[in-house]
Amino acid sequence: MITGTESITSVVEKYPQTVEVFAKYGMHCFGCMAARFENVEQGALAHGIDVPSLIKDLNKVVDNH
Repeated sequence: MITGTESITSVVEKYPQTVEVFAKYGMHCFGCMAARFENVEQGALAHGIDVPSLIKDLNKVVDNH
């Protein structure tokens, strides 16, 4: 389960199918240096993204895979 406290990079490495969700929300930062240090919540807030919706969609794609 993704909580939002994990780094963006660790989520993408563990669950590659989440790339589509990050991209849908306009977060194409999984390849940048900040993704290694920013957690999912911090990255979403930096992009003005609704964190609970992002977390919900990330977990949905992980659960369905």
